[in-house]
Amino acid sequence: MPLATTGELVDRAAEDRSAVAAFNIITLEHVEAVITGAESAGAPVILQVSENAVKFRHGRLLPLARAAVAAAERAGVPVALHLDHVRSDDLLRQAPGAGFGSVMYDAAHLPYADNLAATRAAVDWAHARNLWIEAELGQIGGKDGRAPLDAHAPGARTDPGQAGDFVTATGVDALAVAVGSAHAMTTRTAALDHALLGRLSAALPVPLVLHGSSGVPDHGLVAAVAGGIAKVNVGTALNAAMTGAIRDFLAAHPRAVDSRTYLREGRDAMSREVARIIGVLTRGRSTPPSGRAVSPA
Repeated sequence: MPLATTGELVDRAAEDRSAVAAFNIITLEHVEAVITGAESAGAPVILQVSENAVKFRHGRLLPLARAAVAAAERAGVPVALHLDHVRSDDLLRQAPGAGFGSVMYDAAHLPYADNLAATRAAVDWAHARNLWIEAELGQIGGKDGRAPLDAHAPGARTDPGQAGDFVTATGVDALAVAVGSAHAMTTRTAALDHALLGRLSAALPVPLVLHGSSGVPDHGLVAAVAGGIAKVNVGTALNAAMTGAIRDFLAAHPRAVDSRTYLREGRDAMSREVARIIGVLTRGRSTPPSGRAVSPA
């Protein structure tokens, strides 16, 4: 089917008080796993390519983007393509020609006034080209190996009043909010500030996005969706599933050299994790990797 757009998937989720899952992709195996998992769950999905993933691919956006578009157009569920955590204006300007319908422009590391000005300029450019655009206010932390901010550090949480002013002044279509999660977490111990999320949801006229969702336990994700999150970003959980499956396979088959044998294991593990996470978001229940449902704690 034709590519969906992030905007239509997120807006529909926001209207339904649900959330669409957005998975970061690095390899073709990631692309195939995300789509297969979404088809298994019978739900739409967003494929995200981050600026860091582009750097990993020698700075070339098109090879992975073209593969993602080709796979998405053959999917049995709606699939959108999103360019994630973009700081480079040059990369931003490549988005439309590479098939992306949306961009997350990341100027959250800048002082507030500079974040606002840079984001406003990015929004003006993006909207002129029919790109849906997400931004971030507050610092979610954990990117590029940096430790998450302390909960009480200045800027570590998104302020509802400031966020309302930011959304109005920039014209963004969605806002990633800092409510206690962190990027690149390998343990699911993040405690979200659900009271703050409730205030943000009440104050803002645009859909809210949760970054760093791999570190949030299932019951926290369920509560976040109920509290107003409409887009849930996941990256590290897929990498952990892939790496664990490959590590186990190679330990059991130390003489294996055909990369297809262990990449298949990694791809299948990611696909199961995609379906599991979508199930948590859409059905509001915790499901361990075995598939046995448990009640949210």
